[in-house]
Amino acid sequence: MRIGDAAAAAGTTPRALRFYEERGLLPPPRRTATGQREYGPDEVARVRVVRELLALGLTVEDLRSFADRIGLLVENPRRRCGPPDSGGPDSDRPGAGVVDRRIAALDAEIDRLSRLRAGLALRTYERP
Repeated sequence: MRIGDAAAAAGTTPRALRFYEERGLLPPPRRTATGQREYGPDEVARVRVVRELLALGLTVEDLRSFADRIGLLVENPRRRCGPPDSGGPDSDRPGAGVVDRRIAALDAEIDRLSRLRAGLALRTYERP
C-alpha cells in the first residue's frame, strides 16, 4: 500500500511515517518502479507499536535506543518492555532500561508536583 493508505491504517499521517523512517524507527520501505514508498502489514503494525509507545510517554530518542528490537513487540504484543514480574533477563524485554528510567523520571515528577500542590494548598488567598 502507498504511504497515505499505510498512514491511515496506522492512525497517523504520511509525514509521521517519513519522520519515523528518518529517525530509524521504521526501516526504509520498498520502493515502486516510480520511487514511491510501498508499505505492507508489518510496517503498519510497527508504526502502531511506535505510536503506542510514544503515547505512553516514551520519546523518539528513547525508541531510537532500542529501535532494532521494536519488531519483538510487533511479533508479540503481550511482550513486556518494562520491569519483569519474576526477574526475567533484560534481553527478553525490549527497551527495559529505557522504560525503567522513564518510570523513575515520572515518579520523580509526580513527587515534585505533589510537593508543589501541598505547598500551594497551605497558602490561602483572601480577596481584599
